[in-house]
Amino acid sequence: MGEVEPVPAGPLEPPEPPETAASRRPGGIRVLKRNMKHNGSRNCLTRRSRFGSRERDWLREDVKRGCVYLYGADTTTATTTTTSSSSSDLHLVLCTVETPASEICAGEGRESLYLQLHGDLVRRLEPTERPLQIVYDYLSRLGFEDPVRIQEEATNPDLSCMIRFYGEKPCQMDHLDRILLSGIYNVRKGKTQLHKWAERLVVLCGTCLIVSSVKDCQTGKMHILPLVGGKIEEVKRRQHSLAFSSAGAQAQTYHVCFETLAEFQRWQRQASKVVSQRISTVDLSCYSLEEVPEHLFYSQDITYLNLRHNFMQLERPGGLDTLYKFSQLKGLNLSHNKLGLFPVLLCEISTLTELNLSCNGFHDLPSQIGNLLNLQTLCLDGNFLTALPDELRNLQQLTSLGISFNSFSQIPEVLEKLTMLDKVVMAGNCVEILNLGVLTRMSQVKHVDLRMNHLKTVMTENLEGNRHITHMDLRDNELTDLDLSSLCSLEQLHCERNQLRELTLSGFSLRTLYANWNRLTAVNVYPVPSLLTSLELSRNLLECVPDWACEAKKLEILDISYNLLTEIPMRILSSLSLRKLMVGHNHIHVLPALVEHIPLEVLDIQHNTLSRLPDTLFSKALNLRYLNASANSLESLPSACAGEESLSVLQLLYLTNNLLTDQCIPVLVGHPHLRVLHLANNLLQTFPASKLNKLEQLEELNVSGNKLKAIPTTIANCKRLHTLVAHANNISIFPEILQLPQIQFVDLSCNDLTEILIPEALPATLQDLDLTGNTNLVLEHKTLDMFSHITTLKIDQKPLPTTDSTVTSTFWSHGLAEMAGQRNKLCVSALAVDNLAEGVGAVYGMFDGDRNEELPRLLQCTMADVLLEEVQHSTSDTVFMTNTFLVSHRKLGMAGQKLGSSALLCYIRPDTADPTSSFSLTVANVGTCQAVLCRGGKPVPLSKIFSLEHDPEEAQRVKDQKAIITEDNKVNGVTCCTRMLGCTYLYPWILPKPHIASTPLTIQDELLILGNRALWEHLSYLEAVNAVRHVQDPLAAAKKLCTLAQSYGCQDNVGAMVVYLNIGEEGCTCEMNGLTLPGPVGFASTASIKDAPKPTTPSSSSGIASEFSSEMSTSEVSSEVGSTASDEHNTVGLEASLLPRPERRCSLHPAPSSGIFQRQPSCATFSSNQSDNGLDSDDDQPVEGVITNGSRVEVEVDIHCCRGREPEHSPTLPKNSSNPCSEGHARGLGFGIRRQNSVNSGILLPVNKDKMELQKSPSTSCLYGKKLSNGSIVPLEDSLNLIEVATEAPKRKTGYFAAPTQLEPEDQFVVPRDLEDEVKEQMKQHQESRPEPEPREEDRTEPLEEFDTAL
Repeated sequence: MGEVEPVPAGPLEPPEPPETAASRRPGGIRVLKRNMKHNGSRNCLTRRSRFGSRERDWLREDVKRGCVYLYGADTTTATTTTTSSSSSDLHLVLCTVETPASEICAGEGRESLYLQLHGDLVRRLEPTERPLQIVYDYLSRLGFEDPVRIQEEATNPDLSCMIRFYGEKPCQMDHLDRILLSGIYNVRKGKTQLHKWAERLVVLCGTCLIVSSVKDCQTGKMHILPLVGGKIEEVKRRQHSLAFSSAGAQAQTYHVCFETLAEFQRWQRQASKVVSQRISTVDLSCYSLEEVPEHLFYSQDITYLNLRHNFMQLERPGGLDTLYKFSQLKGLNLSHNKLGLFPVLLCEISTLTELNLSCNGFHDLPSQIGNLLNLQTLCLDGNFLTALPDELRNLQQLTSLGISFNSFSQIPEVLEKLTMLDKVVMAGNCVEILNLGVLTRMSQVKHVDLRMNHLKTVMTENLEGNRHITHMDLRDNELTDLDLSSLCSLEQLHCERNQLRELTLSGFSLRTLYANWNRLTAVNVYPVPSLLTSLELSRNLLECVPDWACEAKKLEILDISYNLLTEIPMRILSSLSLRKLMVGHNHIHVLPALVEHIPLEVLDIQHNTLSRLPDTLFSKALNLRYLNASANSLESLPSACAGEESLSVLQLLYLTNNLLTDQCIPVLVGHPHLRVLHLANNLLQTFPASKLNKLEQLEELNVSGNKLKAIPTTIANCKRLHTLVAHANNISIFPEILQLPQIQFVDLSCNDLTEILIPEALPATLQDLDLTGNTNLVLEHKTLDMFSHITTLKIDQKPLPTTDSTVTSTFWSHGLAEMAGQRNKLCVSALAVDNLAEGVGAVYGMFDGDRNEELPRLLQCTMADVLLEEVQHSTSDTVFMTNTFLVSHRKLGMAGQKLGSSALLCYIRPDTADPTSSFSLTVANVGTCQAVLCRGGKPVPLSKIFSLEHDPEEAQRVKDQKAIITEDNKVNGVTCCTRMLGCTYLYPWILPKPHIASTPLTIQDELLILGNRALWEHLSYLEAVNAVRHVQDPLAAAKKLCTLAQSYGCQDNVGAMVVYLNIGEEGCTCEMNGLTLPGPVGFASTASIKDAPKPTTPSSSSGIASEFSSEMSTSEVSSEVGSTASDEHNTVGLEASLLPRPERRCSLHPAPSSGIFQRQPSCATFSSNQSDNGLDSDDDQPVEGVITNGSRVEVEVDIHCCRGREPEHSPTLPKNSSNPCSEGHARGLGFGIRRQNSVNSGILLPVNKDKMELQKSPSTSCLYGKKLSNGSIVPLEDSLNLIEVATEAPKRKTGYFAAPTQLEPEDQFVVPRDLEDEVKEQMKQHQESRPEPEPREEDRTEPLEEFDTAL
């Protein structure tokens, strides 16, 4: 589609130069009116928004120039799905960064401009604000650095999903309805019919119904009907009528008759919300209000008014200075209004008991705040306060004061005077020294919250104890030693994520202690905490369990995992109160024997060095429900019971990664209540059928990574089984699981299956069946049809047929595993492209949406394309990787406004900077997905965890931006990540700029592991590397990592990708090293071919191939072979194989740079009307270059011709030629990616940059996706009908497609050795005697035609 020239507005005429037109408007403003079309309700522009070449040239002259898209006001409803044919007015304003909003308004004849961020609130711009500078600053804060690139991004219309300007304030009808409803209707007063119907003006605003005569509506003659607690009923005797009644003994009633059903329903819906309230509450939050509606002041019964997330002004008719008119107002919420200055007149509302002024940018408070004598709750979080006025002491009823995330350097002294204050909430400030004497003087304070400060020291003025503080939170500080022994009444202490080496506390009242993620070597508590119930000391440096913990008589939960323990005291294991014991990831050799019965319910002893469990464990711990003993050295299991009948209630048993043999299976029978059993990565060879038959309650069974040859048939008795994981065994017979009524997930990958016997009907519950890695498995069409209802069916894909056997990279291969865990949806997606430009590069990615699955799939479909395009703009890995993430962030469109995703991208390419290295690896990530490189057997982390808990610098940045970090360490209570793709509404706290690391790949680099947050939370880098180093199959390696994570306690979505690297001379595929490659048309360079590749039909994840009927004849196909759909020479047939061909080089030994990559055609099969001998009925000669096979014509076809480039042997144009391709050649080549329904494989195709220019706009359709109006790309349907797509392609005289063919094995020309020389001579003579074909006239005058098809 070509460019659409804009229609100039005003004095701007097409022939004038830009400067002349600009001089006619103030500030050099040019306005271009657009007849824009919108797609659906997404309000994003189509590609008609591009401006002409004159405007583009004007922008290029100065990077401080740019354009602003100015939208008209839209009035839509929330349920609107499509817009009318009359689209909104849109102007394209060319201006500079110095142009203020007032000049644009003057040129447009408008009063104001409005700014909308992320499709959310709309703010009126001040006259001095500069719109273009706002856009440039926004892009700069996202991460763009190059001024030219910032200018280019600012002109992209898809940016409107993040930042948009309006000439008029937009509003939605549903928002207007919630604020105010009004109209002129027939009204009757009273319940009886004594009064007549009369035309009246009716207004519903706030909590009241206002009725007035039409002519007196402005003179104050009106009736006000309070609705809170009243009634609203439908009048059935009159159509579309409602009866509004107030509450109380003297209730009044008004009947209102509406004209339409829609109006009736709007009024009924809104009025029903008002009458259902118990208190008079009005919620006007998030409406972009600058003032409250005038009619709201008639609702004098309002007690709570919510104006959060607006842009309330001070001096306006309904501004903040008029709120004192609400005489009964008790609660007022003005948070997130960006006030800047405290509204002093609020201090005159003496009835206020609750006031929220968070996130308004206050630097100080007025002294008049002391007039709010009835105030009980005051929230001032997220401001810039450094001190509190002394007049605050007058608020003697104040019980809650929030001053978190301000700039206080110490606890304000005025808090000592607030006698009713029981909490000091100062999280996220700048306090460095905590003086306990100050807290002692605040005798009324019980709770102290000082998390996320800069605490380094805790001081004690005297030995006097503090007997009133019961709860203290000191998380995320910089403390190294902490002594709180003077706090005698302390009941709960949080001190996680400090740098504590020693901790001293008083045990008189201590009930819970949380001290994870420190460096503790000693924890002293005196006296023994007799009330202690929960103790968490994980991830420290403790070598033994504290003695006082063994004496705690009420201790129920003890977590001391990830320490240096070598033993567990007998007093702990035999405790009569302990119910949950977590001692995993230590160095424990043996557990003490149990003598008496214990109430223990949960025992986690994974990742130790245990060789056996106590013999009496199951007989004495009769309440044990959960046991995780994975990653030990267990060779046997203790008996479940001493007698005949088992009393075990064990339900969850994890024994993965041990040394268990078949002898442990009979012991499992003693646990009849087992629901989850994990025995992965042991030494099992058989699973006795009689034993499995007795585990009737089993719901999940994992026996992967063993040596099982079969799953017992008695598994059919496990009627509750819903998950079976048995990958990486030697299973050859498909288990009888398809008759289980509740089966959902079956993983039998990497086994020796050969066939599947399925019943007549499959269970409706089956959702996921994984059969990959079974190389000998052949599925019949009937079987595939039976599996068609399964949501996810994974089977091995046939290799993509090509003419070049080296197209599959010998340097790397990958395996991918994704498991949903205990969640009902998979929110993890992965990207894997092994071959970029014939194997000289690769792209791998991992995307984790946490709770949403939409964004990971969008990123899976778009990021590879964006990367390939950005690589053409810059050779700096930092630049093109950063821009890849930022552009992908923009392409998410409206989907990325409220949703977010972690993203990890790994790009392997030839290393041009380091001559000693063949390839370089560039890794970029945001969020919590990570990549680890195994180099010489050691893990090398290449990513950065962008979370509040793991990155103090990012946490400080978020704090400086005045975000509210909740107690669960989430930004505004949404996410713990500080950098993500999407979640644009959390800007500027959440940014998309990635961390980037590059390293040259060497012969010591063995593999690369990509994983999401859940994987790395349960596996260390070293363990992950050691687990898969010696696994030959990358798929089995990825499966193993996911299985280990689940067995170690992961219940969330987990994804792992393992990329095996083979970087070295032995991986060379050059012809210079003796490897002979086949010719371009299927013939080898030698005279005899014995094993030509046989074309196969690839499935959806490795290629697109199909069979369809066509009316074209064989002669029509032959005349076009090799002409347009391929980059090969037009000469076809046997002679083509004898033409000289450039020597093939690999990336380790690159040939002299030509700037062009060889193109790889796809393959498709077409049926045609022809005779049995393969000849067309109208032609007695075989088609040259086409190999016939019975009644089918096998034609190799480039079905990806929509991103074609000029053939290598096209006529050379003179330098002064006006060929449109010349500019693209001068700027370099672009890349297109051959994409199938799955993104796990693909081949890069070269394209001219100018050919891609129309496709660079995110609003265009791409080869493998459909572009939404908001800039999003969604994948194609799962089944792409080749017939339908081909019939839509532009037809030429001789058919749809043409390309060189590929031989079938039975059609090969085999020459005996004794005749080779004679045949070669004859072929040479035939080639020399063949006249050189003259170029056709159309070749001399026109460039070759190119198809633009959806294939």
